[in-house]
Amino acid sequence: MSHLKERKEKNCLNCNAQVYGTYCHICGQENIEPKETAGHLISHFFQDITHFDGKFFSSLKLLITKPGFLPREYMVGRRASYLNPIRFYVFTSALFFLIFFSLYKFDASKAITITGDVNKVPVSEIRTMDSIKYKKFVDTLVINDPDLKFAYNRQQYLKYLDSAAIAAATFKMTPSKFKTRKEYDSALAHGKDHNWVERQLVYKQIEINEKYSGQPKAAVAAVINNLLHSIPQILFITLPLFAFFLKILYSRHRKYYYVNHAIFTIHLFVFVFIALLVIFGINKIAEATGANWLQYLSGILIILVFFYNYKAMRNFYQQGRGKTILKFFILQFANLIIAIILFTAFTFLSLFKI
Repeated sequence: MSHLKERKEKNCLNCNAQVYGTYCHICGQENIEPKETAGHLISHFFQDITHFDGKFFSSLKLLITKPGFLPREYMVGRRASYLNPIRFYVFTSALFFLIFFSLYKFDASKAITITGDVNKVPVSEIRTMDSIKYKKFVDTLVINDPDLKFAYNRQQYLKYLDSAAIAAATFKMTPSKFKTRKEYDSALAHGKDHNWVERQLVYKQIEINEKYSGQPKAAVAAVINNLLHSIPQILFITLPLFAFFLKILYSRHRKYYYVNHAIFTIHLFVFVFIALLVIFGINKIAEATGANWLQYLSGILIILVFFYNYKAMRNFYQQGRGKTILKFFILQFANLIIAIILFTAFTFLSLFKI
């Protein structure tokens, strides 16, 4: 409630309705004098901030400790005591991506360069090397940046090789011997049989070769960074699809409308954002301190995220353990298929954006 003086007049300044108390029963505006000082404005600002913080942290506590509780409270109409799920999602997703994009940015220019016959060593052989042989192997590497000593960390180095292999495969999907569009168009005119998709891929490869001539790492970095910045759009598309699959799985329960499934999904995504922030923090601590055992803790937290999903479904939809487990695995499988399709589509979009 404001500390400003209440108006003697009983007409609402917002909608002009007759006011029978402190607040208008039509629009909810408080019937106070419109004149306010800078002190009142600052006081009102801090009241709104602390009110938001109070709801945020109390809602966050319930979200973490009571899976499925908040969406059920929303469904039965108890909403004023908790943070609105849309505001909850917007705030946590903004915080998540702000931290995510500040921590993770692919920079191919800092990748190590392998010389000689070292790059011909299979990854499977690297995994089975003993520590002495692996050290000799690493000593044959040429590291351009003195700060990049991650090759001595076998796990991080193998992760680099895996990502490099994926990036290399991305640029080998359109093998082409054509250097210019004119040369390729000439080949098409003389009987080269390519469909529309193949033509667009070859055109794009020619464009990439011209733009990043002699700088393949820069092209890889551009594609991966475009894909990373597409994650918000991917999640935005995934959310309503996730709710749609829940609608199908619980179609026999008429009391659950699509909006109820969407509210459940929003709260679940908020929890996933919070959990991922914790996991990112643990991984960064592990990288900074060399405490690799912390990565096992990250693995445990990932498992707990899936368990939370199951528990939230059990509490919100109030079905038996067997049915919930079955529907949980069906939901995860459907979500995996959707994720593969979306990441494939956005990978191609990222390729065509550079």
